[in-house]
Amino acid sequence: MARVSETTRESDPRRLATDARDRVHFEEEALALSDQVYRVARHLVGSREEAEDLMQETYARAFRSWRSFTPGTNLRAWLLRILTNLNIDRGRRIQRTPDQQPLEEGDYFLYNKLEETNDGTTDEDRVVQRLSQNDVVSALSEVPHDFRDVVVLVDIGDFTYADAAQILDIPVGTVMSRLHRGRRILKRAMADSAVGSEH
Repeated sequence: MARVSETTRESDPRRLATDARDRVHFEEEALALSDQVYRVARHLVGSREEAEDLMQETYARAFRSWRSFTPGTNLRAWLLRILTNLNIDRGRRIQRTPDQQPLEEGDYFLYNKLEETNDGTTDEDRVVQRLSQNDVVSALSEVPHDFRDVVVLVDIGDFTYADAAQILDIPVGTVMSRLHRGRRILKRAMADSAVGSEH
């Protein structure tokens, strides 16, 4: 039976220490990007709670598969690729099991508040006021996943076309065409929201 050499036994603790140090370094760098990851997550989903869940899932998966990240490459892009993939999976699950929960009074809170405060402002002012962050998120939710992911990464996440292509694993040309169509759909949804808020 072959004996383990002394050098192999000595290198094991050293290798484990290096491994542990690399992992801590990876986690620190990844967590430093959490605000940016959350900002993108918040624009991909409908609520803060969903964004927080999506971000937690992203970090859980990133920490589990940290060895697959290549040091020296774009960590933010790598994390957002995990985020967008998880969000696509989430969208597919939701499509298979639509939410049947009835609306509660709390869901009408913002609407009721706006109705109470009709204080003589012009129609144009009211439209601008009513196009809140929630309206933007709501309008984004009407944009199909493939197009929304590109709009969020390029227009909100400030990624280049090349970065977005790398994150989504699609050609740059596809990013450009999806961005064009996604922006058109978003503008239409925002216009509908503005017009709808007047009635």
